[in-house]
Amino acid sequence: MKILDKELDNVVSGVVAIGTAPYTYAYEHLIPLINKTDFQRKLQDKSFYKKLERDLKDGCVIPPITVAFVTTSISIESSQSDINNYVSENISTAFVLDGIQRLNTLSRIQGIEGFDENKKMYINFIFCDSAEKLLYRMITLNNGQRPMTPRHQVEAIMRNVFNFEELGISIVAEKGEERPNPKSFKKADIIQAYLAFMADKPMVDNKKIIAEKMDDLLVNKIMLETPSTYVEKFESVLFAIQKFQDDSVSLKWLKIANNLVGLSVGIKHSSPIILELSVEEFRERIEVFDQAFSDFNPSRIKVGKLRRELSCEYFKNISSYKDLNSDELLECFSELTEND
Repeated sequence: MKILDKELDNVVSGVVAIGTAPYTYAYEHLIPLINKTDFQRKLQDKSFYKKLERDLKDGCVIPPITVAFVTTSISIESSQSDINNYVSENISTAFVLDGIQRLNTLSRIQGIEGFDENKKMYINFIFCDSAEKLLYRMITLNNGQRPMTPRHQVEAIMRNVFNFEELGISIVAEKGEERPNPKSFKKADIIQAYLAFMADKPMVDNKKIIAEKMDDLLVNKIMLETPSTYVEKFESVLFAIQKFQDDSVSLKWLKIANNLVGLSVGIKHSSPIILELSVEEFRERIEVFDQAFSDFNPSRIKVGKLRRELSCEYFKNISSYKDLNSDELLECFSELTEND
């Protein structure tokens, strides 16, 4: 593999390097990366890519693959040789940002008689300091390709960037293990929280809107954000979960998806204050929040929607609310919702 050129991506504040390598490099180093994101390989029926498969056999050059690294080790000042060495030493930690289906197609024709495995392919390497900026780029690359929904893209980022086991957070699928850890969080809830964090809006799901259109709305919200201004990372949400989950009351509260979504957006604006709370202080704050929320008439509100919005408001402006009792907080909330 050889790096040919590099350029700064000002939008995601990352370095993009263009490399070239034979197809054998893809077989050895890139195709194994898609095992990290198995779910995506089932998204397209292989018949969809039959034409590309045939063209590859006939000697076409596969469209460039995009491979990403979350790192601060590469800057625009890095030489092409430095980038080449970094990629060679760390390729197993990368993930495919764009081109999984192309790599799958390539893997299916490996070893076929007459196929030139030494033909050159081109690879875009992106080096970025945060998963959020890469997710933004991933969405812009895949927007319009229906099989790759925003939720799938978030899952790809989560699988490759966050080490939940190291963080001490247990994540399970909806239909996961028969007896999951009582402290386990549903993967779908974490994905929803990440989407809310990226969109900076607590409304990331609406059963009244068809899923495809909801995904379009999410993409639009995320793309309205300017990634170069991202200061906070989703890791702050994970650190909060890690810190507060040991308290049984807080754990129960955090495992309610609407609470977690609201907290995730709020933390984007107030993480230093929230993360400085002790476990006891956090428990006290959510107990005050729940007491205030319980005084709303459930027959007059959309409970889930309001819980998301108010938990977001509460933690987004925690500096203003943290010393209020439940009655004072209820008064503030009622003023915010009086026109709803």
